[in-house]
Amino acid sequence: MQEWIIQQIQDYGYFIIAVLIMIENIFPPIPSEVILTAGGYFTTKPEAGMHVFGVVIAATIGSVSGAIILYLIGRIFSPERLEHILSGKVGRILRLKSEDINRAQAWFDKRGKVTVFFCRFIPIVRSMISIPAGMARMGLLSFLFLTTIGTFIWNVVLVMLGAAAGESWQKIADYMGIYSKIGLVVLGIIAVIAVSIFYYRRRKKR
Repeated sequence: MQEWIIQQIQDYGYFIIAVLIMIENIFPPIPSEVILTAGGYFTTKPEAGMHVFGVVIAATIGSVSGAIILYLIGRIFSPERLEHILSGKVGRILRLKSEDINRAQAWFDKRGKVTVFFCRFIPIVRSMISIPAGMARMGLLSFLFLTTIGTFIWNVVLVMLGAAAGESWQKIADYMGIYSKIGLVVLGIIAVIAVSIFYYRRRKKR
């Protein structure tokens, strides 16, 4: 896939970077670290006619566009709709109740802004956090501001690393791939612990 991404960037420049990053936000398995570091590398090639600021802006536009799509999907799945779903068979299987939705929404109302910002630096979650933000009815302007700032910082770091590495940009992409895998493992462990604590407290209350 790396060769294909490189060819597309070489042929279509800023436009394809924005499009690929938007798609990456909706389908996280597409490697954003390759897109961004490769984009940074092309800024070192005069014939490419690309600049670091231009790549960062294009990537940020793509990221925010993808985040808005996921945010709107989250808005479709309102808390009321989730409560209706959990009142049936799905809720019984997962052992979740409407109070759990209310509790989760209250938590997001309290810490959602910080979460949306910092999750932009965590693989996979950096895209998916847009859905619970929409479900919690987070203000669109706040969501856009935090998403744009967090995404901009992430893009600046990777694009500049790619530019600094030059011909060795793929090493940066490989290191970021390792970071993504470690991040996923850590998140998986945290998720298991969080779910275990949640059900433990539920049983203890009973």
